[in-house]
Amino acid sequence: MARKTKEDAELTRQRIITAAREVFAKRGVSHTTMEHIATHAQVTRGAVYWHFANKIELFQAMRDQAMLPFIEQLDAAVLDDQSEDPLASIEQFFCNTIKTLETDASTRQTYEIMMAKCEYVDEFNEVLQQVLITCQSFIDKTQQLYDKAKQKGLIHPELDPATLAMDTQLFFGGVIHMWIKDNSNLGYRSQAIDFIKQHIQFRRMTQTGR
Repeated sequence: MARKTKEDAELTRQRIITAAREVFAKRGVSHTTMEHIATHAQVTRGAVYWHFANKIELFQAMRDQAMLPFIEQLDAAVLDDQSEDPLASIEQFFCNTIKTLETDASTRQTYEIMMAKCEYVDEFNEVLQQVLITCQSFIDKTQQLYDKAKQKGLIHPELDPATLAMDTQLFFGGVIHMWIKDNSNLGYRSQAIDFIKQHIQFRRMTQTGR
């Protein structure tokens, strides 16, 4: 019975997160209340507050569901000491991110909320700081892959892995923003993977002088 109760509680929690994502996408985060989410999830407001103390916690849970798989993928790439081509690992990670956005509606919706439906002001400034911390984590891990690439002679020895990692994060952040906003088939979505491949190829070209 206790196990069943725990499973039911987790199902309710997931239903609330899904409802929050759908309401955030429709109304925007600032115009969404816990009451709106409870109604959409078909649970009581008390049930929502039992799982989440406030809207920030609920937003973070939604964000974590989208981000954690990407974090795990990048961690795996960094820990893969068998890879002969760390640059290919970087390319694959960012290409896989785009492919996930193309195929997974919930992840795509979460990114749309984070980038276009949320004002990071007042209490949500705390969320913005956490977003920046996550970005820095991606930069640090990408730098480790560039370090490995440099050790293998895949990039010019004078290039700084830390600078390359920051440049890649800024580049990909721009790609994601334009991908999310491209609802009129302007080419950002269809060409995103080509942009990523070219970005990585520029690093290889630096070494060979082609």
